Amino acid sequence: MQNNIFLTLFVGQCIVKLQEIDSTNSYLKKLLSNSTPLLDGTVIMAERQFAGRGQKDNIWESEVGKNLTFSIYLKSSFITANHQFELNKVISLGIIDTLQPIIGKACKIKWPNDIYYHDKKIGGILIENVTKGYQLKESVIGIGLNVNQQNFNLLENKASSVSKILQQDYDLEKLLAQICLNIERRYLQLKADKTVILAQDYLQNLYRINELHFFQLDDEQIKGTIKGVNAQGKLIIETEYDTKELDLREVKFIID
Repeated sequence: MQNNIFLTLFVGQCIVKLQEIDSTNSYLKKLLSNSTPLLDGTVIMAERQFAGRGQKDNIWESEVGKNLTFSIYLKSSFITANHQFELNKVISLGIIDTLQPIIGKACKIKWPNDIYYHDKKIGGILIENVTKGYQLKESVIGIGLNVNQQNFNLLENKASSVSKILQQDYDLEKLLAQICLNIERRYLQLKADKTVILAQDYLQNLYRINELHFFQLDDEQIKGTIKGVNAQGKLIIETEYDTKELDLREVKFIID
């Protein structure tokens, strides 16, 4: 564990750099289960994750040394359990705040936890919260971001990276420092109860908001328009017949 020169108050000030690990989230949770004391904002990063996970336990594959794969530990006890999606907004916006000045406004948040550039995925987020009563106790936030990887094999039509968009490599440590700074800024907004700002900025940067598209609901395809996200993090889709509030298990984006 070492101190960093990041221009932050706490996020990324303490960092653990690993060559290879199954998953940075799993590593962090193991430390917590062993009662290892961790500073708020500790970052665990790995050059290679061989079992990195996304939502629904999807595997996150990343070329060694080319991308950012890291987890952040936050003492999130000020957040109530029924408003934990606020943390998703914080992390998503922190990444968007970093990437849009670099690759442009086409970088968006695909509900609930992906970062897209046009119709291609460039990043993913996995937040695992520990609750205590009606409050969160602590949070482990896993982030995978395609930075300098150029080839995605079978996912070539579905994935992209910062370097593919810019046609040049980007400094990984510089990008990590920028992400930590912006996540901390958004996190402090949440601590200051500036939830209206977070909600407005989240919706403004939501992929396909106010656009008519097809969605998969179990065995049925529907045509609808994303209108927002409710307090519990469910996606609000307006169809010709009604308005639906759906969770991750109930709806899937159809992307050609």
